Amino acid sequence: MGSLFRSEEVCLAQLFLQSASAYSCVSELGERGLLEFRDLNPKVSAFQRRFVGEVRRCEEMEKTFTFLQQELRGAGRVLEPCPENPRAPLAREALRVQEQSEQLAQELREVSRNRASLRGRLRELRQYLHVLREGQRFTSLPAPLGSPPRPRALSEREPILDPSLHQHLDRKINFVAGVIHPWRVNAFERLLWRACRGYLVASFVEMPEPMEDPATGESITWVIFLISYWGEQIGQKIRKISDCFHCHMYPYPESEASRADTMSGLHSQIQDLSVVLEETEQYLAQVLDKVVLALPTWRVQVQKMKAIYLILNQCSFDVTEKCLIAEVWCPVRDLTQVQDALRQGSYKSGSSVECFVQRIPTSESPPTLIRTNKFTAGFQSIVDAYGVASYQEVNPAPYAIITFPFIFAIMFGDVGHGLLMFLFALWMVLYENSPSLRQASNEIWLTFFEGRYLILLMGAFSIYTGFIYNECFSKATVIFPSAWSVATMANRSSWSSAYLATHPSLMDPNVTGVFQGPYPFGIDPIWSLATNHLNFLNSFKMKMSVVLGIVHMGFGVLLGVFNHVHFQQRHRLVLELLPEMVFLLALFGYLVFLIFYKWVKFSAADSLVAPSILIHFIDMFLFTSNAGNLPLYRGQVPVQTVLVVLALASVPVLLLGTPLYLCCQQRAPRTGRPAPVTTAEQEPLLEGQEAGSSVNATKEDVESGGHGPDAKHLDFAEIFMHQAIHTIEYCLGCVSNTASYLRLWALSLAHAQLSEVLWTMVMRNGFVRLNYAGGVVLVPVFAAFAVLTVAILLVMEGLSAFLHALRLHWVEFQNKFYVGAGYKLCPFAFAPNAWE
Repeated sequence: MGSLFRSEEVCLAQLFLQSASAYSCVSELGERGLLEFRDLNPKVSAFQRRFVGEVRRCEEMEKTFTFLQQELRGAGRVLEPCPENPRAPLAREALRVQEQSEQLAQELREVSRNRASLRGRLRELRQYLHVLREGQRFTSLPAPLGSPPRPRALSEREPILDPSLHQHLDRKINFVAGVIHPWRVNAFERLLWRACRGYLVASFVEMPEPMEDPATGESITWVIFLISYWGEQIGQKIRKISDCFHCHMYPYPESEASRADTMSGLHSQIQDLSVVLEETEQYLAQVLDKVVLALPTWRVQVQKMKAIYLILNQCSFDVTEKCLIAEVWCPVRDLTQVQDALRQGSYKSGSSVECFVQRIPTSESPPTLIRTNKFTAGFQSIVDAYGVASYQEVNPAPYAIITFPFIFAIMFGDVGHGLLMFLFALWMVLYENSPSLRQASNEIWLTFFEGRYLILLMGAFSIYTGFIYNECFSKATVIFPSAWSVATMANRSSWSSAYLATHPSLMDPNVTGVFQGPYPFGIDPIWSLATNHLNFLNSFKMKMSVVLGIVHMGFGVLLGVFNHVHFQQRHRLVLELLPEMVFLLALFGYLVFLIFYKWVKFSAADSLVAPSILIHFIDMFLFTSNAGNLPLYRGQVPVQTVLVVLALASVPVLLLGTPLYLCCQQRAPRTGRPAPVTTAEQEPLLEGQEAGSSVNATKEDVESGGHGPDAKHLDFAEIFMHQAIHTIEYCLGCVSNTASYLRLWALSLAHAQLSEVLWTMVMRNGFVRLNYAGGVVLVPVFAAFAVLTVAILLVMEGLSAFLHALRLHWVEFQNKFYVGAGYKLCPFAFAPNAWE
């Protein structure tokens, strides 16, 4: 059997790795992704393992890489993913990577520190220059000609060093100048006035150019202040208040000549610092270029190196401490590749002794491995969402490739809607290698993209069922001529007013020439014009849902044959599978027979005298007959009685068969002579095992149904309780699950009615006026129709049909044979996407 039909055969094996070549061998195995390692030191903490020092060194390098990446992000550089897949570095290469990364990090720290100090110094010089320029505007304005001397009270617009003002001042005027954050100006000015009691003159003006705030890094427009005061105590208060408000204060020369000299000196210093800062920026860009080139490769190498040491920490040493022993789960078909990988790892490390792999027996249940491709991955994920298959259990995924889209299409059947869905999925399939589609960050879009082949089949099957229903955007299409002749009916009956009043159904199939036989494919388009269109489709879709549901459930029960045969539990074929099929077919299989028999026996000519299947089915359980409901065939009542008796008789067999068999099988060795257990029976079946048997199983395990050694001591009460639950669940489930498949009818009817309502209430209004004005109106009407079709009928109705199809597969189909109690094989692999 293929891997898709049931999980691959997986065995437990031991790897014997030489200490010198263990790193290279694990690296080679990680590149191939073949094995799942088991932790042989579960009780040893992570800080007490042998290679904890190497793991810490890798973590230190990762911290260095994080710092380098933050510097790149701060510089606006984008770190591209690694273009190639480098191998894990050897010890000497790892030391080189560590030295080079630390050297680059040290250079970046020094250059960034120098650049920050240069920028800070340049910002202070520019602020000082702006303070002197704006302050000179306040202190050097000449007095207006002919203006009389002013009193002591000053205004902000009055020059502080007015010559006429000096005549009235006995004390020396001092200055405090600086810059302050614009948010603190009002509080600063208010506190100055209250603390100094008005013995000062403060002037505020915004800086001509915005500058960076060193605390936040934002660009703000600072405010320059110039405060003149009298007295040293007032000056001390002003300086303390300025310090509290984090003001940047600068010395303000008293004379105009000294201010001019200071400004010229500031200009020269700013020019020199700008040149030095530019050279620093260039050198920093060179260092960042080195980081951009080297960092992606280093990250992949160090993370691979860390993963290898974490795997080596799960291994155990032998008594000589010269060999590492690892336990792995390995697919049997990959054992030769594992040995080849170990041989290459030993050769690359230069070891003279090769490492090797050896299979060992185990009673544990191996993990499940089902290989998929881009087509089957979407269907397998649907099955795994319910539960991972038990080891070598029948996998429902290959059957879901057909049944899931088909059941979805039954509820979504429409040629137009299915075509839109098919074209959307086809576009994703054709451009599946496009990086913009694969690397999108939207999680909803990635969900659609991963299921593109599922959506493709759902659209294709919806087109097929749409042709069966003869619906395209709720309108019927005339592919073949109709089998009903309206002209013949009109000529034969003349359709007078009296005839129309007494005949609600105008088309009578009993009139010769009116009905010419069944439509070649699908439903006749004339039914879309009939008044009983809904009644006809309801009857058709309801019976179709019941038939397909019972066939689907019966197929699920039959798939259990493969499980019973594979696990050598042949008694379950007679004690479980046979009663289940008898119960299902005797009741609900007979219902399907009645549906087809009535379709075949009664035609349109004698349809009025056809009996009701529902009444017959009810009378079947009541062991009675209804005189008003004619039988479908002779001897119908005895046949139905026998079928009900068979169904009821199968229930105790299903309930007690397996527990009694296992109980008798357990007691048989005790009453008879104990059979000697030879050594050969305890050895694992490594050589010449039967097809389908596990290499981990012993002969005793195979005979006991694949259970471990604890399965010898069976608890009869537990087995009986489990079988009772299974029997009740199956018998009641056959009834409820059959009714559950009626959702196919309900969802199909709802989709058709919504589509018809949308056409009637939206699109048909655009065809009211057949002129130029109507053509203009048709454009927005069609736009609204298209948007509502996609939003309601494709997205919402599609999601609803998808969820119902999912439930039918999980509960009604898989519940008949699928346990789903396994766990996936997670091989140790260096996945490229995992390192980005």
